[in-house]
Amino acid sequence: MNARATRNTGQINEGTTMMRFTVFGATGQVGRRVVAEALTRGHDVTAVARTSARTAELPRGARPRTGDASDAATVAQLGAGQDVVIGATRPPAGRERDLVSTAKALVGGLAGTGTRLLLVGGAATLTVPGDGGTTVLDDPAFLPVDYRDIALACAEQLEVCRGETTVDWAYLSPPAMLAPGARTGTYRVGGDELLVDDAGRSAISMEDLAVALLDEAERPRQHRQRFTVAY
Repeated sequence: MNARATRNTGQINEGTTMMRFTVFGATGQVGRRVVAEALTRGHDVTAVARTSARTAELPRGARPRTGDASDAATVAQLGAGQDVVIGATRPPAGRERDLVSTAKALVGGLAGTGTRLLLVGGAATLTVPGDGGTTVLDDPAFLPVDYRDIALACAEQLEVCRGETTVDWAYLSPPAMLAPGARTGTYRVGGDELLVDDAGRSAISMEDLAVALLDEAERPRQHRQRFTVAY
């Protein structure tokens, strides 16, 4: 699963109809790029922020809502009738394990609804190529010590998903480096192994992560499994 996928425009794929999305964490760095990408493709987007003050940051065309992704009843309400719910929340320092309770609420709120869940997670449990099964979590070359707490929470977050058998979920692990940048529409897709380029770099822009996530939403290939993307 290492083929290079390309996209030259931000339009809906030929033969793809308009979809209904709810995006939790819509005002975060990844979330707002996901919202913008979905709107560019002509989809209907409900963009959820924790407070009404943050909704002013949302792109024009999104349907603003306030809500807490860690509350299963809120997830059920805002996910009702949607094709896909996207979780792109990122807790502040010191509250890393909020990712775990949020994952539980997302799968709990969508159980039995038929709505698909795409969750933007972490790279912690990806294995490092050629390193005998060592994970990113235990490789300081890819994980600075300051990020260990969030990485541990991401590992638990993934286990919550793997224990869920009634929701059609997919968990997107970013590469080691994820930062704002250009939207090229070009990326590689992998499974449980960290993707690195010929120089040993593992990276993608947030813009292209959003492209990859929307490509997966429009043309589902990952079902109850984790995948990763990188240049």
